[in-house]
Amino acid sequence: MTKPITAVAAMILLERGIIRLTDPVKRYIGSFGSPMVKDEFDTYPAERDVTIHDLLNMTSGISYPEDTPSGRVSGWIFDRIKSGNLGKSEPLTTQDVAEELGKAPLAFTPGKQWLYGASADVMGAVIEKAADRSFGEFLNEEIFTPLGMKDTGFYIPDEKYSRLAQIYVYGDDNIYPFTDLHLGLTDYRKPPSFESGGAGLVSTVSDYSSFAKMLLNKGRTENAEILGRKTAELMLRNYLSKEQLKTAMLWDSMKGFGYGCYMRHLEDNTVSGHNSGIGEFGWDGWTGNFFSVNPSEELIYLYFIQNGGAGTTETCLNVKSIVYSAIP
Repeated sequence: MTKPITAVAAMILLERGIIRLTDPVKRYIGSFGSPMVKDEFDTYPAERDVTIHDLLNMTSGISYPEDTPSGRVSGWIFDRIKSGNLGKSEPLTTQDVAEELGKAPLAFTPGKQWLYGASADVMGAVIEKAADRSFGEFLNEEIFTPLGMKDTGFYIPDEKYSRLAQIYVYGDDNIYPFTDLHLGLTDYRKPPSFESGGAGLVSTVSDYSSFAKMLLNKGRTENAEILGRKTAELMLRNYLSKEQLKTAMLWDSMKGFGYGCYMRHLEDNTVSGHNSGIGEFGWDGWTGNFFSVNPSEELIYLYFIQNGGAGTTETCLNVKSIVYSAIP
């Protein structure tokens, strides 16, 4: 669940007047200067530039590795990241990855659709450039330290490494330890060259609850102010148009939800089937982690497991329904 943290980092820069949501990404990452779109039949210039707004809302057209023209190029880039993390080639940095993604073809003209992809990784590189600090330094100084998140970061010190939970995957009616470096993950033993804004952080239930409480309180905790109230309100809402939502709704976990700043936002629980309230927001993780925040009930729900490729599981939603049934 790295992505919502990346979104907060972007909003910190927004409210300081350092970036704007309408900024073209090419202002920070030069390879985004002339975006091209590639489908199964043709390659042609995009109708407009990718903006920071597109990155935050997954409307950029930047793909994750998948079996599409743009996704196959993205897969080649992530294979290079993995090779570097395994010590088989020169490691790519956060800036290197964004530059390579900027050269890759887009799946569509920015703004035409919603596509869950590597937008947050590019956003991490934009934050680096705009803040003139490494992405990890910015997160630590502006979010983790103020919120007391002592066990969150892009690597784990030796004295804490024994606490890292093993990820498992299902197969052949058994479960197996997962050891692949999926989407740029590392073994977390040392600071990585590529600090992934989309999937790179490790954390704990306690630390992430501090982050979720900050969102519940519109940018503040008892001891820190991460965002101003108006900035938090700008962040915590749906940004997708009806046309963009058509592609988002292809995911079962997005039915009844809008999307913005790397989080889903509940807009119609008659469609979602959830017994939680309108305005609930949150996200899940590839490793099985899930969080949601319900401002009207002042309730935070966190569900952490160690299941690779899980996202939002049926058990997670069933337990969530039980939690909400206990509200008087």
